[in-house]
Amino acid sequence: LCYVESPVFISVYRESQGLDFLFCSLSLTEQAAGVYHRESRKGRYQLTYKEAKAVCKYEGGTLATYEQLEAARQIGFHVCAAGWFDKGRVGYPIVKPGSNCGFGKVGIIDYGYRLNKSERWDVYCYNPNSKECGGVLTEQQKIIQSPGFPEEYEDEQICYWHIRVRLGQKIRLHFMEFDVEDDTECLADYLEVYDSYDDVSGFAGRFCGDYLPDDIISTGESPHIFTSKEHKETFGFTAIQNICL
Repeated sequence: LCYVESPVFISVYRESQGLDFLFCSLSLTEQAAGVYHRESRKGRYQLTYKEAKAVCKYEGGTLATYEQLEAARQIGFHVCAAGWFDKGRVGYPIVKPGSNCGFGKVGIIDYGYRLNKSERWDVYCYNPNSKECGGVLTEQQKIIQSPGFPEEYEDEQICYWHIRVRLGQKIRLHFMEFDVEDDTECLADYLEVYDSYDDVSGFAGRFCGDYLPDDIISTGESPHIFTSKEHKETFGFTAIQNICL
């Protein structure tokens, strides 16, 4: 039996109206130290450099610098998606090496300065004044809740809780309440859970609606991502993160 609560990694997102873009959390923290990742509503890798800057500006931020991206990576910001950042540079932050992302390397996977600004990528924005929630959690006991729970969660938030455990330990995520906007394909508001830093083999599931998800057992460090768009009087979720020895 698992009795000890442990930290989680979750991200919150809401699509902003008026621009053709969408925040999508891919693996670890989607926001850290004011840095966050966005992709186009059309899907991954659809933003030119000009469009990428417009996305960040619309949300009150700017393109992240290399230094800001690295500072965020140092505290758990891990995203397996190349995006524009300051001065026409493209890359993405990797915390742990994996066979499906980052070429087995750790750090900022840097594609360099792009001469062709019409290339299409995602984007990394920086806004130190944006509301942040979550983080890299290491406590032995933690209850995870969507922002503002049990009240409705606000729009345009990105929150991440990344669970770190010792080698050989497992993590049990138990949901007590769940009320996220219903969508047949969970493309609006949703919660994603990953069993590892690997975005492909580590994907554990995507959840929305008011159906209480089954308990999830992770075999190692576990990222969780909560994404919110235009929610309709929904209250989010609350869960307990347990470490199974």
